[in-house]
Amino acid sequence: MEHKLPSLPYAKDALTPYMSEETLDYHYSKYHQSYVSNLNKLILGTEFEYRSVEEIVGTSSGGAFNSAAQVWNHRLFWSSLSPQGGGEPGGVLADAIKGRWNTLTAFRHTFASATVSNFGSGWTWLVKGADGSLDIVSTSNAATSISSGLRPLITIDVWEHAY
Repeated sequence: MEHKLPSLPYAKDALTPYMSEETLDYHYSKYHQSYVSNLNKLILGTEFEYRSVEEIVGTSSGGAFNSAAQVWNHRLFWSSLSPQGGGEPGGVLADAIKGRWNTLTAFRHTFASATVSNFGSGWTWLVKGADGSLDIVSTSNAATSISSGLRPLITIDVWEHAY
């Protein structure tokens, strides 16, 4: 199975002024694509050749894990961003955030603080635990919250050389 770079859910200039078209294109077309290409090279002729990205993340280590995890993490990252984003969440998510952090403002502050404190390259996640509780988790490099049995809801890529 050859893994492919997924299509973006919006145009490359859609996140301007928050992320320029040039930055998005470089991050997506160069970095994300390189993880996909590396993954395909690394799994060729191995036990992972016909496995999904999720299966590779869950059962591999080393280069195959790093590439697969970065492919998976970036897929969620691109879907965590939206040209129509912003504002306040509603419904069950808003209730869960308020139950954990008391206010949306406190959540935003805690999430932003965790993100800017995540040194170098990595990821900051809003995750849901098996018990339904929400938490904010930071990981380094290719590490992903799904490896810890957490369900990621959103993520921010801490890509120190891009922003």
